[in-house]
Parts: sequence; structure tokens; C-alpha cells
Amino acid sequence: MDQPGETTHFGFRDVPLGDKQTLVNDVFHSVARRYDLMNDLMSVGLHRVWKDLMINALNPPRGDAPFALLDVAGGTGDIAFRAAKAAGAGFRATVCDINSDMLAVGRERAAVRHLDDRVSFVEGNAEALAFPDRGFDAYTIAFGIRNVPRIDLALSEAYRVLKPGSRFLCLEFSTVDVPGLDRLYDLFSFKVIPPLGRAVTGDAESYQYLVESIRKFPKPSAFAEMIRAAGFSRVTWQSLSGGVVALHSGWRL
Repeated sequence: MDQPGETTHFGFRDVPLGDKQTLVNDVFHSVARRYDLMNDLMSVGLHRVWKDLMINALNPPRGDAPFALLDVAGGTGDIAFRAAKAAGAGFRATVCDINSDMLAVGRERAAVRHLDDRVSFVEGNAEALAFPDRGFDAYTIAFGIRNVPRIDLALSEAYRVLKPGSRFLCLEFSTVDVPGLDRLYDLFSFKVIPPLGRAVTGDAESYQYLVESIRKFPKPSAFAEMIRAAGFSRVTWQSLSGGVVALHSGWRL
């Protein structure tokens, strides 16, 4: 339960903890239909490379062996579709997202791709997953965990729903560690992305929030400690594209 006066970050703003989820929901309701297009424009297509690296790390079985993936905050289905393409006949994915508009886009895309028998979509909260203990072979979350008000609860839930021997993978924006690139990245983020969001989706404020939320997210070493605190073992991370993003990994052993 929220404590009186407890606050969290919504971009650079401090807001009551209970308000953040509503504000985040409003962001993604606003941009759902153009979300994937904006990902291409904002990352100059690099998000596709980063997600492919995530799927390579996931390495779902190519045969008929059953494999259940839970993809959290994956409303439009991008990660689940990539995993299904790489996997064999025993693969099934459940996409869980708190935003109904994003899920609607995902269901449409699953039907177009003839993947609606392998990828299902469920509305739910990362902090309180409506799934049984030890039910999944892998948990993925791409560019979503920084939008969760209580990251520690989401990580604990990830641990709970994974089978022993299963893997947690998180792709998230990180801290640029290349001198000079950091200044260019800030310039692009704050001066280009919000106006681009206005031009493509009619919404600059949502993309201003997304840019700010990246800067408030913990550094990779601090986030790795949070993953360990949730119970995961063999916790590692890999910086990609000069630290623009990081791929975090942990195992439930």
C-alpha cells in the first residue's frame, strides 16, 4: 500500500506514487498506433538490432519442446513475435501489458502474422502479475521497466513466476559512456525527439516524458543490484551502442 506523501519520478517531475501509473497509461494510450514507427525514427532503426540481440540471448528452443515466455510491457507484441519466429513448434508467448490500446494493436498484428495461436495478450500490472508461481521458462521486458512505479515489486514478481533454471532478460535505455556521444545524445533526445513526436503522433509531451524517464533510470550497476536483491543469480549486463541501451540478464536458480 502506498504510504502518505510517498512520491516517485514521472520524467523529471516528482509525483505521488499512486499517480505515476495513470500518467504512464495516458502516455501510451496517446501514442499506441504510432509507437513502433516512432521507435524506428527515434533509434534510427537500431531498436531492431537491440531486440534481435535480446532474442539471441533468449535462445528459445527450435524443436517441439514446450517453452513458455512471459513478455511484460510488450503490448504491441514486437518481442513475442521475434521470439516466435526464432522458436520451434512448442513455443508459446504471453504478452502482458497494463495498457489496453497497446494490447489491441498487438492482437491485430498477431492476427495479420498468423501468430494468434502462439502469442496471447493479457492486460495486467507488472507489479502484481495474475499468473501462478513458477509457470514460465523465460521473462522478457523491453523498454518497459523504467515506466513501472515500483521496480522492486516488478522484479520480485518476475522471480516468482519463473521456473527454477529460467532466465530474466531486460532491455532498457542506459547511460551513454562514450565521451562526446553523450552530448550528441542529449541534444538529439531533448531537441529532436519531442518535436518528432508532435509531428508523427501529435503528442510532444509524451515523448518529453520518455526522454526524461531514461535519464532518471538507475545506472546499470545499480539496476543489477536491484535484480540481485529480487533473488536472481548470475546477474550480468551488456552495454550496447556506446551505452545507449543495456541488456540485463539474471537467472532463477
